[in-house]
Amino acid sequence: MGARSSRRGRGRGCRGGGRGGVPASRVCPRREEALPKLHADAEYPCALVGSWNTWYGEQDQAVHLWRFSGGYPALTECMRKLKQNQEYVAFQRERSRLLLARRNQLLLEFSFWNEPLPRRGPHVYELRTYKLKPGTMIEWGNNWARAIKYRQENQEAVGGFFSQIGELYVVHHLWAYRDLQSREETRNAAWRKSGWDENVYYTVPLIRSMESRIMIPLPISPLQ
Repeated sequence: MGARSSRRGRGRGCRGGGRGGVPASRVCPRREEALPKLHADAEYPCALVGSWNTWYGEQDQAVHLWRFSGGYPALTECMRKLKQNQEYVAFQRERSRLLLARRNQLLLEFSFWNEPLPRRGPHVYELRTYKLKPGTMIEWGNNWARAIKYRQENQEAVGGFFSQIGELYVVHHLWAYRDLQSREETRNAAWRKSGWDENVYYTVPLIRSMESRIMIPLPISPLQ
């Protein structure tokens, strides 16, 4: 996840976002055994940023976000080591029997957003995904660089990313709220601030489609 680029991206390596469809009430029993040990192993140049299940939006989805420290070489090294990790290979084999589908992206991080850091809960998280018109990413970044200040009051801004590999011209904004009522109050408060409406006015025409997911952190997630 997130190397800074000329599009106001941040060079801390790359971030990987993964999404999988899981039948309701089915969870891989090896997950709680294999993944915490993997995330704590300093030999792997990656770190789990967050893991969630969807609550509202597309159902029966698991969403995971990783940070690869060192960019693409770190990603390649991590994949090589995972192939040699027999416990992880067994987990992967068992997990594959539970999945309906899965998809991933390599993302860069907008420089003007917060660095996603572990936080104590409880929170609900909102992942807002925007599919932009080709050629509009710089304009999107410039507008949000000015507007992010309107959405920092309750420390709700967790991270902002854009795709580099996978489906292109896709932006993800990740927010944290105490609950859905807090989400409504925080979003309404932004509209009362002079300048927020201008950001919406200039960025809405850049969007082809948008989606909102409300997510609940998994026990292994550093973002609670």
